[in-house]
Formats: sequence, structure tokens, C-alpha cells
Amino acid sequence: MTILDNARTYDLVGIGIGPFNLGMAALAEELDMEAIYFDQKEEFNWHPGMLIEGADLQVPFLADLVTIANPKSPYTFINFLHENDRLYQFYFFNKLDIPRKEYNEYTRWVASNLSNCQFGTRVIDVTYHKEKQYYEVVVEDTKTSDRQTVKTKHVVLGTGSIPNIPDGFDQYPIEDVLHTNHYLYHEKQLKQAGSVSVIGSGQSAAELFYDLLMDQKHYHYKLNWFTRSAGFFQLESAKLGQEVFSPDYVSYFHRLSFEERKDALSTLGPLRKGIDPETLKAIYDLLYHRSSEASYPDVAIQPMTEVNGIENDGKTYQLACRQWQEDHEFTVETDKVLLATGYKPYFPEWFTKMYDEIEWEDEKRYKVTLDQRLIFKDQRENHFFTLTNIEHSHGAGATNLALSVERNKRILNTVAGEEIFPIKTNTVFQQFSSNKM
Repeated sequence: MTILDNARTYDLVGIGIGPFNLGMAALAEELDMEAIYFDQKEEFNWHPGMLIEGADLQVPFLADLVTIANPKSPYTFINFLHENDRLYQFYFFNKLDIPRKEYNEYTRWVASNLSNCQFGTRVIDVTYHKEKQYYEVVVEDTKTSDRQTVKTKHVVLGTGSIPNIPDGFDQYPIEDVLHTNHYLYHEKQLKQAGSVSVIGSGQSAAELFYDLLMDQKHYHYKLNWFTRSAGFFQLESAKLGQEVFSPDYVSYFHRLSFEERKDALSTLGPLRKGIDPETLKAIYDLLYHRSSEASYPDVAIQPMTEVNGIENDGKTYQLACRQWQEDHEFTVETDKVLLATGYKPYFPEWFTKMYDEIEWEDEKRYKVTLDQRLIFKDQRENHFFTLTNIEHSHGAGATNLALSVERNKRILNTVAGEEIFPIKTNTVFQQFSSNKM
């Protein structure tokens, strides 16, 4: 671990280095700002267990770590291509979307070129000293357990999310019952099994089902795909519809009451979730081609089906299922289970001691300002920003890569006390409030 200057008071300490905080670190690196970011991982890696061949990002390459804030930055995706002699290949590739593997290579390249990111360092405590107007952050080297303390005026929490494992499914070996986040680590064992069941209905479920379907003829396993959703629906990609992933919509959404925001989120499902139309088409086309062969594919695809439990008899797993529209319960036998059940926010244990100091919208969701500040009861001037668990305050784009740059602009402007990065308005063709009519 790098020896930190205990006498220095940083302007900003970032906790966790995912794409959001990594993008902020890249922007902060070029400013006259004392910022440092910590992560317990030994190196940056973006969902390495999901980097399957042929999978693309669902946003254009302009939604990289910095372009929307500063297209002249050395950390743009275009400069990454330039530095790695890949511009002409990308030019002939002729797509806005980029492969996930390449996005991971890009983010790793950025992380390796930044001096303000420190990996292999776990934040184990954060304490606010109001009278001295700074936060005290205790960090620990993950290899040596050596500890150091740094002081900072402001903190940004970017600890992201962790796999959401349904109750009861976490008691079995990960090579048998696993989340999609670990797919590539156990792909070989999955494909050597007699049967595999995929649970979930989003893009990750579809991509991995298609990957398994592609290799089914080589390994001959039975393949199931269950979801409690009413169907396997495609992502709504209409251009006007996509304008909810814009700064204008985020500002509009944030002004709504808590109840209005909850209602709005429930109506944005097709824009927030769903499967890329090309993925659904590829699955159907492959099923159709296989159906004309002598051996019809051993595949079961069923929506409206809850998977409510799992048991093991020593040989196979039994999934307790219910087709909720018919209210019919049944059991499915399977060797392996692949959970495409999404993610949930991750909060470090030390964060819980702040709960009584924070203002909350309900028992799980805290109040957050438009520029990402948690609202504290003591109205402190030293801010604690969050990039985690903000869907209720910032809408459907809370995890959108392009909007993460917009959020980072606002945070860095607040820390700097001036508008270093201009906040754009009128970024879309529609208006969301009747007050502007």
C-alpha cells in the first residue's frame, strides 16, 4: 500500500472503484483537486464473469468514462483506441455499441493510467468530525493488514451492488447454484451437466441462455429457462423513449414527490429492463433451425413461473415452481441452476452507524439531493455523496453509464465550489413538465 500523507486533508475520498467512481477519478485527475479513490480489489475488472464472446454494451461508445463531460480528455474511448492502434478497426467495425470485453479493456487501461486510484486497499471505517470539518477515513492493506488514516473534506460512496441471491439458494456449492456474475468461472462444469436451469428474464439471462443453447448440441444437456415475468419482452429502444436517460428527465424526476417517483419507476419497466431485440431474434432463429433437425432441442422456456425454493437429494436439485397465472405448483429436477436474479445495493458495515444521522424517505431509501449528497440532520457542510442506491431519487438512469458522467460532473462541481463542468439543459427534444408549456 502506498504511504499516504496523514498531514494532508484531501478534497475528496472515493470509496469503491467501479465504472462510476473510475470515471470521476479520471475527470478529477485533470483538475486542481486533491482526490484519492480506494478499492479492495487488487485491480480493476468489470464483471469479468459475464464477458462472453459477442456480448455488447447496451449504450453507445460515447457513454464512456469521460466524453460527455470532457471530449478532449486523454481518457476517452476514442483515445484508448488511438493509443492501442485500433482506430481503423473500430472505424470498419461501424457500430455505436462496443463489445463488453473491449469496454473492460478500456476501463482497465484508464485505471492503469491514473495516479489517484489505489487498489488492494479496503476502507474499514469513516468518522465525521464536525468541529474540525473533515471525515477521518481508515484504510487497510488487503495483503498486509497495515492500516492508515486519511482526512478528507468530502466522501463519495461508490460501492455499487452485489448479486441478489434468493433466500435458500445461497446454501449450495457455487459450482452448482450460481449467479450470472460467476458464469465464465464455472462455464465448463455447467456445460458438462445433464441439465441446466436459467432463472430470470433480463438481458443477462437471455445472453447466457443463448450461449448455453449454442453449445447444447455439443454437450446434450437439457436446458430450462424460467421467469416470473409475464413474458420474455424486448427492451424498448425507441429514440424518444430513451430520452428518459437524459439530464433533463433526471432533473424532472428528482423534483417529484417520493410517491410520484415510486409510481413513475413502475411505469418505466420496458425502458429499464427487457432484452435486446437482436438477442431475442438470435435465440428464436437458433431454436427454429434446431427444430428442423432430427433431434428436436431439449429445451423448456416458460414465463409466469416463480421459482420459490430449492432442495437437493444428494444427486440433483429440485426447484419448487409455481405458474402464478394458473396457480399451479410443480417441481423441476435439474443438475445446475443459473440465477439471473439481478443485483442489490452493497453498503459497508461501517456505513450503518450513520443511519440515525441521515434523513430517510422510507426505511430503505435515504434522501439524496440532485448533486448526489446525502441529507444529514446536522446540515453539515462536508458532504457525503452516494452513487449507490439512488434509483428512487434519480430515476431509471441510476445505473446508466452515460448518466454516471453527468452525476460525476455535478459532484466535482460541488466539491470545487464552482461550475468546472457546465451543466447542460434542453438536452432532449421533449419536455417532461407542463410548467414548460
